[in-house]
Amino acid sequence: MPNANKPLLESKVHPNWIDYNGHMYDASYAHVFSLAVDRLMTTIGIDHDFREKHQYTIYTLETHLRYLKEAYNGQEIHVTVQLLDHDTKRLHVFFVMKNKEGERLATSEQMLMGINMKERRSAPFPESIVHSIIELAKAHEGAPIPDEAGQKIGIRRMKE
Repeated sequence: MPNANKPLLESKVHPNWIDYNGHMYDASYAHVFSLAVDRLMTTIGIDHDFREKHQYTIYTLETHLRYLKEAYNGQEIHVTVQLLDHDTKRLHVFFVMKNKEGERLATSEQMLMGINMKERRSAPFPESIVHSIIELAKAHEGAPIPDEAGQKIGIRRMKE
């Protein structure tokens, strides 16, 4: 299981991820974090064969994406994940995208839900996946909660 500092996903910024400003499109950041969710699913045991056999998957319920620095064509990127919390059918995760120098480029806080694909409804994680989630939680135990986790979006106003 990856700890909160070990990259879950490593890639390079692709040319088709670049916008008219010469850096990654905002949607490309979301795409990279979506790929990280796929990698997380595989890591805990929800791969193609598992989905087909058990008719079970994970959906993203909510995401809060922060853009911190620009990412450029060809730049190496690394995404880590930290499991902040979990219950019988949800995972609260925090992804961080960094460049090869370790600078934070973006973060994505997400709430993920286990889904019974036959019923298209939420369902508890299967036992084998529960075991993997517990192992992931142990690997992330003691890691500091990111300052950005749980923050709401809004315009901060000065009180008069």
